[in-house]
Amino acid sequence: MMNKVYIETYGCQMNQADSEVVLSILGNEGYELTTDINEADLILVNTCSIRDNAEQRVKSKLVEFEALKRKNSNLRVGVLGCMAERLKEELFEQNKVVDLVVGPDGYRDIPSLLSEFHRGQRAFSVMLSDEETYSEIKPVRIETNGVSAFVSIMRGCENFCSYCVVPYTRGKERSRDYESILNEVRDLFDKGYREVTLLGQNVNSYSYEKENIKVDFSKLMEMVALISPLLRVRFSTSHPKDISENLIEVIAKYPNICKYIHLPIQSGSANVLKRMNRKYTPEDYLFKIDLIKKHIPNCAISTDIIAGFCGESIEDHNQTLSIMRQVGYDYAFMFHYSERPNTLAAKKYSDDIPLKEKKRRLEEIITLQNELSYNSNLNDIEKEFEVLIEGESKRSKEKLFGRTSQNKVVIFDKDSNRIGDYVKVKITSCTSATLMGEKVN
Repeated sequence: MMNKVYIETYGCQMNQADSEVVLSILGNEGYELTTDINEADLILVNTCSIRDNAEQRVKSKLVEFEALKRKNSNLRVGVLGCMAERLKEELFEQNKVVDLVVGPDGYRDIPSLLSEFHRGQRAFSVMLSDEETYSEIKPVRIETNGVSAFVSIMRGCENFCSYCVVPYTRGKERSRDYESILNEVRDLFDKGYREVTLLGQNVNSYSYEKENIKVDFSKLMEMVALISPLLRVRFSTSHPKDISENLIEVIAKYPNICKYIHLPIQSGSANVLKRMNRKYTPEDYLFKIDLIKKHIPNCAISTDIIAGFCGESIEDHNQTLSIMRQVGYDYAFMFHYSERPNTLAAKKYSDDIPLKEKKRRLEEIITLQNELSYNSNLNDIEKEFEVLIEGESKRSKEKLFGRTSQNKVVIFDKDSNRIGDYVKVKITSCTSATLMGEKVN
C-alpha cells in the first residue's frame, strides 16, 4: 500500500512548479498524491515569504494540522519553500506540529529526511545551492487543466531589491540546461498541453553556456516557439532593467509567442525606485514600454505596484498614478508595502507610512487600475481573437472560458467546443476583468 501525500502551495507560480518537482521525487519513493487531507500520511505546505500575510496564513494552517495529528499519531507535517529557508529551526520552536523543514534547494533530501522520522527525529535541509536546478526531474502535474503548464527555466535571484526576501530564500541565479527545458516542453506538447509558461524570478537573466553553445532568454524563447505553431508560449517574470529589444523582436516575430508582457514598475517615482534598488528610472521604464508598443502594437502589459514604501510622499504616490495612466496597463497586481525581516529596507529605512494611509493609497491605485482595465476591455469589443479553451465557466456549465494571446479571459457558449481547442471568438461585451463573446464560424 502506497503512502499518501497531501500538498498545499502558497505564493508564486514558481512555488507551484516546485510542488510538482517534490511530488515527482516522492513518487519515486512510494508516495502518491491525495486530495483528501484526512487520509494523508504526510502533509506538506509549500510556503511564500514575499509578504507577512502569506506567512500568517501558513501559521494558521499549521494550527489546524494539530487536530489531524492528534487523530493520527503517524501523520507527519513538513514546511517547504521560502518560509522554511527564512525561519529554519525557528519553525520547529514555534510549531510543535512541524516534523520537516526543507528550503527550495533541499527537495532531493526529502526521502532521506523522512527516514529520520522512524527514529523520532525532526529533520531539516536549508542549505542554498549554487548549482541545483532539478533539471532532469520530470514534474508531476497537479491542479492542471491538461492545457497549460509551468516550466521552470532558472532558479534564484541576484537583483536584491531592497524590499524583497527572494535572494535570501532562493539563492543565486542559475540557469537550467536548455536541452532539458526543450525536452520537457516537447513531452508536454505530446501529452496534449497547448500552452507553457517559462518561469524564473527574472527570466530575462536566463543564460546557459556549454562548450561553444550559448543560449540567452530570447534564443530559448525562439527554440520553444519552434517546437510547434500549435503551442502557445508565455513567460514570467521580466525585470525592466533587463528586457531587451532582441527579446521584444522575437515575441513580435512568432505568432505563437503570446502578445503579453508582465513588467513590474513597483513605483512611478525615481526617488522611491532608488530606495527600492530597482536599478532603473521611470524614464528607463517608459523607454522599454515604447519599444514594446513599437514592435508589438497589440501587446497587453501588466505590472506590479507597491503602495506606501518607506519614505513615499504624496507626490511620489501621484507619480505612480501618472505612470499608470501613461502606460495604460491592462491589469496589475497591487499591494501595500509589507516590511520583511532582514531585507535591506528593514535595516536601512523606516517603515514610516501608517497602515491606514498605505491602504488609502492602495485603494486609489486599485480604483484607477479598474478603470484602465475596463477601458482596455472596451477597446476589444467587436474585435475577433483566437482563444485557447481552458475549461468550463464557474458560473455556467453551458459556457466555456479561455484566454486570448493577450492573457485576457473570454467567456462564450460551449456548443461542440472542447477543452484544449483553439476557437475564434468575437467580443460582444465586457467587465473590467472579463470579456464575453460569441464563436465565429
